[in-house]
Amino acid sequence: MQIYTVGGAVRDELLGRDSADRDYVVVGATPDAMLAAGYRPVGKDFPVFLHPQTHEEYALARTERKSGHGYHGFVFHTAPDVTLDEDLARRDLTINAMAKGADGRIVDPFDGQRDLAGKILRHVGPAFAEDPVRILRLARFAARFHDFSVAPETLVLMRQMVACGEVDHLVPERVWQELAKGLMETRPSRMISVLRECGALARLLPEVDALFGVPQRADYHPEIDAGIHTLMVIDQSAQYGYDLPVRFAGLTHDLGKATTPADILPRHLGHEERSVTACTALCARLRVPNDCRDLALIMARYHGLIHRADTLRAATLVDLFEKSDALRRPARFEQLLEACRCDYTGRLGWENKAYETPALVRQALAAVNGVDAGKIAASTTERGRIPERIREARITAVRTALNQPADEPEQQ
Repeated sequence: MQIYTVGGAVRDELLGRDSADRDYVVVGATPDAMLAAGYRPVGKDFPVFLHPQTHEEYALARTERKSGHGYHGFVFHTAPDVTLDEDLARRDLTINAMAKGADGRIVDPFDGQRDLAGKILRHVGPAFAEDPVRILRLARFAARFHDFSVAPETLVLMRQMVACGEVDHLVPERVWQELAKGLMETRPSRMISVLRECGALARLLPEVDALFGVPQRADYHPEIDAGIHTLMVIDQSAQYGYDLPVRFAGLTHDLGKATTPADILPRHLGHEERSVTACTALCARLRVPNDCRDLALIMARYHGLIHRADTLRAATLVDLFEKSDALRRPARFEQLLEACRCDYTGRLGWENKAYETPALVRQALAAVNGVDAGKIAASTTERGRIPERIREARITAVRTALNQPADEPEQQ
């Protein structure tokens, strides 16, 4: 029995990076031998065991054969005579197909060290084409190692996989899982760009793909279309270190611009409602978790209003707080402001520009929260007028906090 550290842990060690996960492959062993050594079985599709002390995963060396479409369309074979090189050959990228023995020796049959030095993402072999998840994984690695290029022959293979419909067999949960991981990387725009370059974006996220080539408002930089702007927004969310819901909201906030009538471009009047419709469909298709979906929808609907907060009447601000559930969900509303910050600074030359709107919005929200709704309800004899009186008090509080005159009109 020989045990090797494999995959990302070896890659990251060679790059001088910390690695959260360590994977091990066991060569020359059987399931019975693993059980006799105290390991606990956990694998369903192929033998994976937990170490009796560290509880880390140890997988028996295996080969795999394509048996159908998609991620689950494989038959695995494990046996004591499966070699380490055979196990590494089934992996996706050369930089992930290295192993390290107990003696410290690096086993590198596919020149992963060469590609690390050259900063290249290259597939190990033709078996890459058998698993469409590998397209998503490569795009995610491009977001992490954003100064790495995709090998030309790998890009050709990815395009062929898209053309033959292999990506259409990906299950929604796996698409979301890889998308979420990619959004949390250092440069999430690279994931979207790679998916677009190989044609997978149009199949997996057509609402996002449709943004490219759509002109922005005249006061934006003329070279920044709606798609490029979206890439800049999600990169800003990564730069600020925001959580996944904020990053996903940045990705989906402008989807409605793709369906703006051509005769009103480059203006995008009414795109908020169209964005909500498109975002709702995307979230349903990918089964996006509720926290990401809900923030994305209120971002799509209200980001334009928040950007204009300094021009809004107190009544409109109160409506915004009530409809976005800011009073009951203050943490989510704060995430909305974070996403708006990314939208604001996600423009050429604006990356470090101060976004002053949140301070005004927080001031107005604090005024609304300062209204004692319970006291108003207790002092109102006509029960049907309680909501009206609470609203009036909130409007007055905001107007006072922002020094707005009672008849101040909203700017257009």
